[in-house]
Amino acid sequence: MDDVLVERVLSAVELVPRGRVISYGDIAALVGTGPRQVGWVLREYGSGVTWWRVVNASGDAPQHKRSEVFEHWATESITVKPNGLGCRIKEYRVDLEELARAHAAATADLEG
Repeated sequence: MDDVLVERVLSAVELVPRGRVISYGDIAALVGTGPRQVGWVLREYGSGVTWWRVVNASGDAPQHKRSEVFEHWATESITVKPNGLGCRIKEYRVDLEELARAHAAATADLEG
């Protein structure tokens, strides 16, 4: 995996503010890769970032991590949907335009 791509993905996740979420696809569009690659980066390198703020397109958290995700969300005032799978992404999604500007500034020195 390209080190620059890894840094771009991790930087995007770090920029998501407390109480907000972003989808794998949102990050993928921002950094120029696919959602599965974003998931791979988070699985391999994401333990040091706020990975619990990354959800699928429906706002659902990864099944095997839900209890841990929901613990983090409780401290950030993110409410779990009645179906117990995640949050209402329309309500909690980060401002993507603002994130894109912040991400461009944060990664301006990366090659690639």
